Amino acid sequence: MNAPVVVITGATRGIGAAAAVELARRGAEVAIVGREPGRVRATAEDARAAGGPDAVVHEHVADLLRVDEVRRLAAELLDAHPRIDVLANNAGAMFTSRRVTDDGLEETFALNHAAGFLLTELLAERLAGGRVVITASDAHSAADLDLDDLQFAKRKFSPMRVYGTSKLMNILHARELPKRHPELTAACFHPGVVRTGFGKNDGLLYKIGLTVAGPFLRSPAKGARSLVWLALDADPAQVNGTYVVDEKVATPKAAAQDDVLAEALWERTSELLSALAR
Repeated sequence: MNAPVVVITGATRGIGAAAAVELARRGAEVAIVGREPGRVRATAEDARAAGGPDAVVHEHVADLLRVDEVRRLAAELLDAHPRIDVLANNAGAMFTSRRVTDDGLEETFALNHAAGFLLTELLAERLAGGRVVITASDAHSAADLDLDDLQFAKRKFSPMRVYGTSKLMNILHARELPKRHPELTAACFHPGVVRTGFGKNDGLLYKIGLTVAGPFLRSPAKGARSLVWLALDADPAQVNGTYVVDEKVATPKAAAQDDVLAEALWERTSELLSALAR
């Protein structure tokens, strides 16, 4: 039996790095995606060490804040991997001030939602029969999703609210994805509050707060358990379209169960990304 091929974004820190190493240890063929070549190389070396002499680990470098880079990455993955069994859309961050990318997208929206949405669409045919795993968060309880202002251009920018809104988008994406692409399955998960580089992108107070709280947070390895479980072990029929906490299907907040909202978000996101492709 062939080893499952797992593509994981945001794979060079925290949950992503821990998952990449564990997936390799479990015998998966792992494609590591990260922004910094040195970190991609280092994580790949750790994964190869964990997987042993037969481990197959691939390295892909891409800045997922850029739409053209997402498209280039997709083309590279399609060229390199005749089969993709799992796409783990794990890349994400919290930004403490509102900034836009060269594409004109607010950074949180661009990285946490749009990049994974676009990459999944570009790889969907190759993923047929496979799984999509999305790293969401219980922070979705703080969401304030306005379909007419997805990127907080008109409203006050609150880092946690903006981050939480992007995580609600992740859950709605996982809910709607199997309806749009019945040839694959999808699920998302809350990893817990994990000791990672999350939230340290900018903002001194956030950096200090996360450093102080560090000893009380989950380890990256524990945070990665649900990702690995969804990628390799979970029954797809039992988790398809669901939200998972600690390897169990859980009930997210009401907005995350709204099928009308999920459909509308899909349409708005597709329209926005299509406009950027023109």
